[in-house]
Amino acid sequence: MPTPTEIRVKRAEKLLEIAFDDGARFLLPAEYLRVESPSAEVQGHGPGQKVLVAGRRHVGILRLEPVGHYAVRIVFDDLHDSGIYSWAYLYQLGTEQAQRFADYEAALAAAGQSRDPPARKR
Repeated sequence: MPTPTEIRVKRAEKLLEIAFDDGARFLLPAEYLRVESPSAEVQGHGPGQKVLVAGRRHVGILRLEPVGHYAVRIVFDDLHDSGIYSWAYLYQLGTEQAQRFADYEAALAAAGQSRDPPARKR
């Protein structure tokens, strides 16, 4: 399994840039990482239990926290921080980004939800 050679948070662009030792390099939007979080809160506790997370278009990354030599915890500015992103999972998210994000947008549309946060009531 490839391992990262560089990980960089691009706060202004709301991206995680990650390069692997096999030459792969991915720019992963914070929104994408948030809605694909490996946490039980998002993935559920078993097959078919994944939760559709809407309204995260503008989410950003506050910080990364190393987890051993195999993963990183991402702390988002919506305070979600329970997902541990292994190197293998980040690589998978990178290689499957186009299809996963298209599937996410289709699921939002089918549920009548949006990537944008709900409008605040006055």
